[in-house]
Amino acid sequence: MRPLVVLGDALLDVDIDGTSERLCPDAPVPVVDLDRHWRRPGGAGLAALLAARSTAHVVLVAPLGGDQEGRALTGLLEREVALVPMPLRGTTVTKTRVRAAGQSLVRLDSGDGTADLAPLSREVRDALRSAGTILVADYGRGVTAHPGVRKLLAELAGEIPIVWDPHPRGAEPVPGIRLATPNLAEAEHFTETRSGPEELAKRLHERWPVEAVSVTTGQHGAVLTDGERCETFRPPTGITAKDTCGAGDRFASAVAAALLDGAAIDDAVASGVETAARFVATGGAATLSTVDNRVERETRDNGASAFDVAARVRARGGRLVATGGCFDLLHPGHASLLRQARALGDALIVCLNSDDSVRRLKGPGRPIVAARDRARLLTELSSVDAVAVFDEPDPAALLDRLRPDVWVKGGDYADTELPESAVVRRHGGEIVLIPTIRGYSTSKLVAAAEGA
Repeated sequence: MRPLVVLGDALLDVDIDGTSERLCPDAPVPVVDLDRHWRRPGGAGLAALLAARSTAHVVLVAPLGGDQEGRALTGLLEREVALVPMPLRGTTVTKTRVRAAGQSLVRLDSGDGTADLAPLSREVRDALRSAGTILVADYGRGVTAHPGVRKLLAELAGEIPIVWDPHPRGAEPVPGIRLATPNLAEAEHFTETRSGPEELAKRLHERWPVEAVSVTTGQHGAVLTDGERCETFRPPTGITAKDTCGAGDRFASAVAAALLDGAAIDDAVASGVETAARFVATGGAATLSTVDNRVERETRDNGASAFDVAARVRARGGRLVATGGCFDLLHPGHASLLRQARALGDALIVCLNSDDSVRRLKGPGRPIVAARDRARLLTELSSVDAVAVFDEPDPAALLDRLRPDVWVKGGDYADTELPESAVVRRHGGEIVLIPTIRGYSTSKLVAAAEGA
């Protein structure tokens, strides 16, 4: 299958987490005691990472700088998606949120980077022409105004689906794209009116030479029009947003992935609404964050037991997250799940099946790696605060002692009633299912090694 190509402005997002229990003596502002720094790609970079949750082959075409922030951004991106860089004029745009108790207190923006208007390189042109679908993730830093970009996209619009996620400071969509996906505020900006989403969608469809427009409305879903009909798609009931950051990117990336698979526009928008709703319910963009190891090395206590960690988090009113499994032969799927799980709280404990427990579950040939070494590998990960080994078939007894606020499992357990669910809920905890990365499993790795 041809790749999904994300084109746009990539940013660096930083979250600084801490605790705030007092006010500054010389001003009525909170004092934040810093705990951890988290980093993740933002803008088109975030859209590309989210697209990789929906389809296997994702390419990001974006201006990338060589400054310290740009190198950090590139390092975060190249783990997950293929990169085709464009030149950046200026410094990497970085958005830093300072948070306490899960609430943002202030955002600090730095960097002045914009897309260089030099002619497109052969690599960029070839990447765009190779696409099965293109998602334009505009963040107002000049990519969509690039003359070469606009000319090439206009040529490709008649051949492949293009989804255009606009920005108030960006250029308007080129003629012939399949779908534009502004949110409500962006639709009001472009139409210079305040109205309902249906009327805004119709006005934008009349203004822009596009096949269809979908105006997203947060918790109320999205409105789609192709000029002849107007349809509203609502998210599933009972889903509560924990952090709406990244919801628009998740919607647009899911729509683009569905179009890549051959879905009709209305089916793609319906899929995008449901996917975005579940995304914000499981923590939003924060679940893609990575601990900044420069800070982590200064603050982390690797010698603490799982129960020490749990007690410390509980004493300061924090949020304890736990997950469990065999974790035999660590692979990128494990790393992704653990990183996303850690972003849901203030500490992550891994409940690890003992060797005997693994043998009972997987057969006499497993585990390949002994529990002591599996635990050692896990604790080397910046996302893991502690590991607790259990010998029972499931971790219910261990969770009864740990009492986590959040119990995380992979999305492949979506239709399964977990034996430990009752214990977690009895202590007031919640169950969160995190989508897994396609194509990774220890069993597949073992089978491939045996076949070799």
